[in-house]
Amino acid sequence: MSIAGPLQDAKAPSGRSALHEATSGGTHSGHPLLQLDEFCVAYRTVEAVHSVHLQVNEGEIVTVIGPNGAGKTTLLCAAMGLLPSTGRLSLDGERIARPGVEAMVARGVALVPERRELFGEMSVEDNLLLGGFYQWRKGKRDQRARMDEVFEIFPRLKERRPQMASTLSGGERQMLAIGRALMARPRLLMLDEPSLGLAPLVVREVLRVVSQLRRHGVSVLLVEQNARAALQVADRAYVLEMGAVALEGQARDLLHDRRIIDTYLGIGKKE
Repeated sequence: MSIAGPLQDAKAPSGRSALHEATSGGTHSGHPLLQLDEFCVAYRTVEAVHSVHLQVNEGEIVTVIGPNGAGKTTLLCAAMGLLPSTGRLSLDGERIARPGVEAMVARGVALVPERRELFGEMSVEDNLLLGGFYQWRKGKRDQRARMDEVFEIFPRLKERRPQMASTLSGGERQMLAIGRALMARPRLLMLDEPSLGLAPLVVREVLRVVSQLRRHGVSVLLVEQNARAALQVADRAYVLEMGAVALEGQARDLLHDRRIIDTYLGIGKKE
């Protein structure tokens, strides 16, 4: 099911949807941290993401929702420099001519991939220390202090400190993946499907922690299949369909918009 049809009848003069004009006022407040303009990603001759405009401001949680195959993960990976892209990617207003993982990490961006990608035969502590390796290489030798900060966010990880990552529960593995990324002291955390494979109660706990990261000076770009959960914690949202932004607006307004409810929130309304 697509929401593209109704949107074609609801265009504002600027070319953006009427819903966007009504919910966001046509402007974004705060200092822009990440900006994508005319952002495109292709697999050989197939364009998976095309002409995306997206912005994350300091202190914001922004989510990208949409159906499977819409290009959400592709968009996130390309923004992190894992996939080649065209268009403009800017951090703090500075264009990054050749986005790459090292360049993005150096500028304070970290990614938590879809399947966590932990080192299963290493302890929780060692996984966290690896997350702080870039900072250590830069001469910042306060990994232990940073680890204590991560333990304040995820107390359960402190309890599991010597335990092998492969023996953790699904929720604990997700906490460890986020904690490992936080060891790099990011300003922007990109999260890909953090609810994947988790029970509803665990999803709520993980996203509750995500919603609090702004208190630690971390902005969040969240790609999530669970649209309802994502919209409940985000400030703003983008709906991606067939590789393009079909709709954007304040998350609280999209959460109650009939088009979004009918298309994405029909399952699990009572959660």
